[in-house]
Amino acid sequence: MEEGLRERKKRETRQRIADVAMGLFLQRGFDNVTVAEVARAADVSVNTVFNYFRTKEDLFLDRGEESEDMLARAVRERRAGETAVEAVRRDFFEALDAGDWRYGMSEGLDLFTQRVRESLALQSRVRMLDVNREDRLARTLAEETDADPDDLTPRLVAAQICAAVRTLTRHFAMRQTAGEDAALIRADVREHAERAFDLLERGVGGYCPRPEPGTLSLPRAAERSTPAPR
Repeated sequence: MEEGLRERKKRETRQRIADVAMGLFLQRGFDNVTVAEVARAADVSVNTVFNYFRTKEDLFLDRGEESEDMLARAVRERRAGETAVEAVRRDFFEALDAGDWRYGMSEGLDLFTQRVRESLALQSRVRMLDVNREDRLARTLAEETDADPDDLTPRLVAAQICAAVRTLTRHFAMRQTAGEDAALIRADVREHAERAFDLLERGVGGYCPRPEPGTLSLPRAAERSTPAPR
């Protein structure tokens, strides 16, 4: 559906507020900037800021919703015959090669990370973002596999995928904060990521494949009644 004028203006206003806020936060520190200062700099009212952002932390993490959903989305949009791990692996390397922000492998992450470390409020919000991301992935895996409500497999698989991604992201951030060149870090992270996803493939790699066109997936009842291989 084509974006209307009203929706476009709202999106542009939200983006302008977020950009102004991030500039102030990176320059002065998250805890040293008030919402009122952001509003003045963006030439809007404080009420307008809160119309677009529920909390001050959401101003800093203005892409939080997209970040929380990125792994679940990769699974939902996986290709025919592609498993959950394969879909996340492909999405991760596409972002790494493009220097895209969504896996935390972009330029400027060092200052972003520093600001998070300086603020207890941001640290708490980032931890909650990680929890929500894992929960969304688990719920998507459960939906895509038609898992029983008491089946822990989707949550176990989601936990492993999220742990691998989180570890790679933190490794990149730690080295960039130490002043290393981002291009060199990405080359090294690629090797670590290949190993990480290989480990996932050997452990849970066959989980949640998307059926090929024209094929029928095996119902859960049939799966449970199929004798285990001897």
